[in-house]
Amino acid sequence: MNIKSLLLGSAAALAVVSGAQAADAIVAAEPEPVEYVRVCDAYGTGYFYIPGTETCLKINGYIRFQVDVGDQPTNLSESNDSDWDARTRGQVQFTAKSDTEYGPLTGVIVMQFNADNASEQQAKLDSAYLDIAGFRAGLFYSWWDDGLSGETDDIGSPVTLHNSLRYQYETDAFYAGISVDELEDGFYKSDEEPNNVGVAVGLGGKAGAFSYQITAGYDVDNEEGAVRAMGTVDIGPGTLGLAAVYATGPSSYYTKAEWAIAAEYAIKATDKLKITPGVQYYSNYYVAGDDFSDDDAWKVGLTVDYQIVDNFYAKASVQYLDPENDDDSTAGYFRLQRSF
Repeated sequence: MNIKSLLLGSAAALAVVSGAQAADAIVAAEPEPVEYVRVCDAYGTGYFYIPGTETCLKINGYIRFQVDVGDQPTNLSESNDSDWDARTRGQVQFTAKSDTEYGPLTGVIVMQFNADNASEQQAKLDSAYLDIAGFRAGLFYSWWDDGLSGETDDIGSPVTLHNSLRYQYETDAFYAGISVDELEDGFYKSDEEPNNVGVAVGLGGKAGAFSYQITAGYDVDNEEGAVRAMGTVDIGPGTLGLAAVYATGPSSYYTKAEWAIAAEYAIKATDKLKITPGVQYYSNYYVAGDDFSDDDAWKVGLTVDYQIVDNFYAKASVQYLDPENDDDSTAGYFRLQRSF
């Protein structure tokens, strides 16, 4: 009887041990499904779907190295003791798009990082805006930021990045719009405060080899306005560009002169090389007090663009300015830039 009890007890113990080992056995879990990034080709190249959403995202930007030369070229310290200065910039842009019943909803964020040296650096929000059905709101560049393709023309606003509300109608060959701009960091007369507002309009388009743009702006506090017209046309081996601007007085939209005209000819020497000579004439050049001076000025320059490989190019530019009653000056730069 004792032997039988011992055998039954041993068998029970073995069963308990075996059950415990079975309970502790490790079972491999099934792998979680992986959602690979999908290409979004609805808005052009470079977009991909944000995983788990129907929003398309594009990331692009550039890295720039530049050496400025001239009489104390400006930098992040506002002044430079020598006649040259090297600086580097990195910029990245995020563009998000998604379909809605009103058309594509677009959001853009542009971050810019500038370095004059290891300690003097600057990070800033270069643009941030939303856009839907032709309406745009946020921080973005105005039509006054546009110019001819070279570096000689000086026909833009002193500050072209504003917090603005804009509506623009556009087709493949035409656009027209109106914007309300906060001109807080623009030009203001001695009896005005810096917090200002302006209204700008822009229209432009292209027809075959010809393109045009007309831009106007009215500075409410300064009670001054400016209007600018630009046009380009393909002639021979290059593109001829002409521009003219007139201002009723100094304002946040134009401060360089009462009126000015500019011309350039962008010569496409090869598939990779473009040479652009330019010239500009200023009447009543620059601001004296709260009005334009009685002096005139001339400016001539040359810009050379060379594409080294895809998405990598070099640019060199030199400009000569001759004011009527001031010292003439020569300035320029050499740039390397890689886009992605």
